[in-house]
Amino acid sequence: MTVTLNPHYVVDKEQKPKAVILTMDEWEQVLEALEELEDISAYDAAKAGPLDTIPFEQAVREIEEKFGG
Repeated sequence: MTVTLNPHYVVDKEQKPKAVILTMDEWEQVLEALEELEDISAYDAAKAGPLDTIPFEQAVREIEEKFGG
């Protein structure tokens, strides 16, 4: 995913950057990219972990407990 940004910087008296202003579209691109990276990281962690399996019903129950399904 390519994120196209045209940030506007807020600077202090010494012209040091203090904040960045993005459009809503740019901000949504950043959030989407971060979510994608989070998914990749979770996938990599799952692949690196043990290959233990659990019954489907147990997996659903654990997901519902964690995310309130």
